Parts: sequence; C-alpha cells; structure tokens
Amino acid sequence: MEQKDQLNRETFSCSICLDLLKDPVTIPCGHSYCMNCIKSFWDGEDQKGIYSCPQCRKTFTPRPVLEKNTMLAALVEQLKKTGLQAAPADHCYAGPEDVACDFCSGRKLKAIKSCLFCLASYCEKHLQPHYESPTFKKHKLVEPSKNLQENICSRHDEVMKMFCRTDQKCICYLCSVDEHKGHDTVSAAAERTERQRELEVSRQEIQQRIQVREKDVKLLQQEVEAINHSADKTVEDSENIFTELIRLIQKRSSDVKQQIRSQQETEVSGVKELQEKLEQEVTELKRKDAELKQLSHTEDHNQFLHNYPSLSALSESTHSSSINIRPLRYFEDVTAAVSELRDKLQDILTDRWANISPTVTDVDVLLSQPEPKRRAGFLKYSCKITLDPNTAHTQLLLSEGNRKVTFMDQHQSYSSHPDRFTEYCQVLSRESLTGRCYWEVDMRGGRVSVAVAYKNISRAGNESGFGSSDKSWSLYCYQNSSRFYYNNIRTSISGPRSSRVGVYLDHGAGILSFYSVSETRTLLHRVQTTFTQPLYAGIGFGGLFSFLLGTSAEICELKQTESS
Repeated sequence: MEQKDQLNRETFSCSICLDLLKDPVTIPCGHSYCMNCIKSFWDGEDQKGIYSCPQCRKTFTPRPVLEKNTMLAALVEQLKKTGLQAAPADHCYAGPEDVACDFCSGRKLKAIKSCLFCLASYCEKHLQPHYESPTFKKHKLVEPSKNLQENICSRHDEVMKMFCRTDQKCICYLCSVDEHKGHDTVSAAAERTERQRELEVSRQEIQQRIQVREKDVKLLQQEVEAINHSADKTVEDSENIFTELIRLIQKRSSDVKQQIRSQQETEVSGVKELQEKLEQEVTELKRKDAELKQLSHTEDHNQFLHNYPSLSALSESTHSSSINIRPLRYFEDVTAAVSELRDKLQDILTDRWANISPTVTDVDVLLSQPEPKRRAGFLKYSCKITLDPNTAHTQLLLSEGNRKVTFMDQHQSYSSHPDRFTEYCQVLSRESLTGRCYWEVDMRGGRVSVAVAYKNISRAGNESGFGSSDKSWSLYCYQNSSRFYYNNIRTSISGPRSSRVGVYLDHGAGILSFYSVSETRTLLHRVQTTFTQPLYAGIGFGGLFSFLLGTSAEICELKQTESS
C-alpha cells in the first residue's frame, strides 16, 4: 500500500515544486505541471524565445498556450479526498542553511549524503543508485557538504587526492609532477592518517583537561554550597547572639525599671506616711490652740487657774522640727550610671567591630592566583609597611618615617610597652598582613633577619627570636649565605646573595616566598603552610656587638608603575 501511495504521489506531483498538482496543465510533450510553475519556468526562457520541458528537455516554438487539464484536476481532487498528501513534507526541502540535492529539479530536497568521487550531493531518492549499482561501490559517501568544489584543483580541474608537505596544501596528481615536482608529497589519505593520530593525541589532552576542569567546577560548586552554608549559619548564629544580647539588655532595662518603681513606691509610701502623721499633729495642735484660746478668754480667774494645768502642757513631737529636702536629684544618679554603661557598651562594640569586620572581608575562598613571574606582577601586590616603635628593641633606632631600622650602641629612650622585644634586637610592622602582599627589604652591614610573625609571638625568652617557634618564619641573611628558620629548625639555602630581599605572601593560600632581588630575581625559599592568624612583617639583627654596629635595614617604597 505504501508503494502504491508513493507511486500516486510521484504520478500526480509537479516535478518543479514537488507538490501535488494545482491547476494542472499538460504541455505538448505530454508532461503535466502546475500552471503557475510552468509559467514561471517559461518566463525565465522568454529572452531565448525557445521553451522547453523541465523533464524531457523537448523544445517548443512559439510558447505553447496553456489550458487547464480538467480531467487531471478532477482526478487530483478525488485523490486528495481519499487522503493522498503532498509528496515530501516541507521540512524535507532544502533551506538556505541546508545542502541541496544536486539532481532534484524544481524545488530541491535536502541532501543526505555527498559523494567525494562524484563531487555531488544526493537526496534519499537520487542516492539509491549508489547503494544498488556496483558501479558506485568504491565511491566515498560522507555527510552532506557545501564545500565539495574545494576538492577540485583550480588549475587542472582534477580532484585533489594528494598532499604536499613542503607547501602544506592539498594538490592533484598533475600538480605533483608540475609546480610541486620534487616536493615531499603523499596521498591525502596518508596525510590524514598522520594528522588523525596527532588529532587523537590532542583530543586525549583536551579530554584530560576537561576532566580536570570538570572536577574543578565540581569542587567550586561544592565551595559555593559550603560558602552559602557557612554564611547562612554565621548569619543565623550572629542574629541569635545579637538577639540574646538585645534580650539581656531588655531584661536589664526591665530590672532597672522595676527596681526604680519599687524604690519609688517605697520612698513615696514613707513620705506619705510621714505626711499623714504631720497632718495629724497639725490637727492636734490646732485643737490644742483652740482650747488655749478659749481658756485665755475665761474671765473667771479661779476657773482659768483650775483648767490651765491640764491644757498648757504640749506633748513632744515625734519628728524632727525641720525636714531637709534634697535638691531635685532623686533617681538622676541611676540615669548617669545607665549612661555610663551605654558609653562603655558603645566603646566595646566599636572596639570589637574593628576585629569583626576584617574577619569578614578577609574571607578568601578561591584558590590562590599563580605566583607572579615578573617584577610587575609582584608590584601589583606591593603594600605600605611601617615599623611599630612600640615593638622595637631599645637598641634599634627607627627613621625614614619608621621604614628604616638601625642597630645602635646605645639604648634608645623608648617608653615601657608590653609589645616591646626585650631580648632580641627585633621589630614588627604596625600593619597586619592578610591576602596577597609583597614588600622588599634593603640591607646594609651584618646579619639581618627578614621575617613574618604572629602578633602573639613572645617578647622575651628563647622563643621570642624570629624563627625560634611556630609563631614566626625568618630568613637570616649573612654576608655570603642565607638560612631559613621555623620552629627552631634550620634550612640552609643556596642561591645568589643580594643586599635586597623580596617577600611574597599569599595568606589565604599559605604561601610565603623569599627572593633575592638584583638585576634578576631568584627564589631563595618558599613555604607552603596554613596561616591561622594575620601576620606582621619583622626585621631583626643578630651576631657580635661590634659586628652589628651600623647595620641597618629599610623597607623599600615600591611603586606599581616600576619597570618589570
């Protein structure tokens, strides 16, 4: 049944539009077309004056007059009623971006294969001979291609089946014996095999990189989830802590209010009780006064003298003759005490905020950027560092805006401070170091220690020396050598001795690198660890007293615009 329907479609389809016939006409050679299709086709031949059949190519002169084939039109309409549809669906036709069949006439179908031997593209119908006929057995079929003509030599009009390795281009056989004679030539297939092997190697490398990057992407996704979880939990915990703090303040406010009200009630009650007693006393005194007044007006002397003893005696008052009222400051001292508490709390919050805020901004999740290779790269992370006078040993003199330190034979008049080093001639920076930082130290004289340390490094005793504990890392620079110390473990370092040392710190990645800086930059030592606190830059001096005199070190002023 499908074969019959296919036959009907082909029989009653216009070979120009490949759709069912519309207003069918039959031309003198016997082939039938849609009236508009054949008119449009012949309109293109008007300049020639000769009109042909698109199928059999038979010519007619003059242009035939077209009349509708009513019988064929009625038959097509009848077939439509029985369910016959147009031959191919619209999606089977070639669009602007598709490869069209080279053998379809009229509206062309999409090609499903291209032949490298025929240099042509075929739809499913016109491709059948390549599958059925032995003649096409050795033809090479590939996916539809618009670039088949690029396989033709523009000079010899031959298929290019060879490759010139000398000129790195495809050529035909005639080219190999002509302008490419004597060149290293192979068949295109052989060159393809060689390049295919290279391609596979490249693909393997790409696939490995894809796996690595996909793993990195997965890790970063996990990191995003961890960041979000940590941030959400921290926000929740912080809100709970502040809520608890607010609740505590509210409770204290309520306690103060309740205590004030209670004391107010007690004081008012006492005052009113005294007031009532005084009022009773006033009433009693007024009554006594009235009796005495009445007695004073008695004209009978005997009666006066008789009543006087019982009325003249006054009962003693139980209260002081005078009540001292304080100035209007009853509970104002409470207000002052609460105000003092508020001020202290504000100071605490301000002070603690200075510690909280940096811990938030110092969060650095992403993996560290690669360590710079050139000076310009390091200078991007250059930071301003000054030395803290409160940490300097008394034999160290600070100058140049607290960037330079010099060993002196006399003690300096520094004030007493808990941060001051008292045993080793050392000093720390004022600024804490987090994130990525870079600085350089210029040294003159004897042995100088370039170090980083935690704030809580000891200030006295054996562990106060840079590199003597797990709280500091130090590069000791001698005249002809260098040594690295950490946790009192010494590491000898080979490398060029320079009067300038560069220090690169990536706090988040736990990287600390020391470089010898001159006309070239040489890595002396690199540390990979985990830093648990902010670091501080340090400079120290060691050795014999006479050897240290005049020894100095200066933290250089670096500009990001310096040449690399």
